[in-house]
Amino acid sequence: MDKREQLIEIATKLFSEKGYENTPLSVVCEKANVSKGLISHHFKSKDGLLREIFLRTTNLIVEINSFDKKNKSPNEQLVELLESFFSQLEADKLFFQFNLNMIVQPSTREILDDLIKERSSFILEKTKEIFDKIDAENALVKSHLFIAELDGIALSYLGIYKDFPLKEIKEQIMKKYA
Repeated sequence: MDKREQLIEIATKLFSEKGYENTPLSVVCEKANVSKGLISHHFKSKDGLLREIFLRTTNLIVEINSFDKKNKSPNEQLVELLESFFSQLEADKLFFQFNLNMIVQPSTREILDDLIKERSSFILEKTKEIFDKIDAENALVKSHLFIAELDGIALSYLGIYKDFPLKEIKEQIMKKYA
């Protein structure tokens, strides 16, 4: 792994665990064993590093939504989307924790506002494409509700309940949308 990738990985972990405001660049540099100049060279600033990490997490979300939709009913598409979501949630808690922390912190939300809006629009658009085929009249509201359910599941799993019944929740939501 090159130094740039190492910086991104370490900064993601530290920003997720300690928060963006509580993670000085000096700590990121120390853990990555690089100089502050390298961050300036690759990312211009701490904010630039944050934006790069957020863009990468957005790319993962695009991948989750890029499954083959041909020859699949809307409900099959929802099930595939849910499978991908739950697999990613279990496999990469750090990814979800980073996103949650960055979106809810006012200081990072301001830095990432344009990227958050762009990502949210993409997610809503892709979800609405599926719900348009199920119930065109209520597709927008149902899309918002579906996204809110997944956000709530992620929040509960990551930060609220130590013994969150993720497997059982997954079973119930799969039944609901299958």
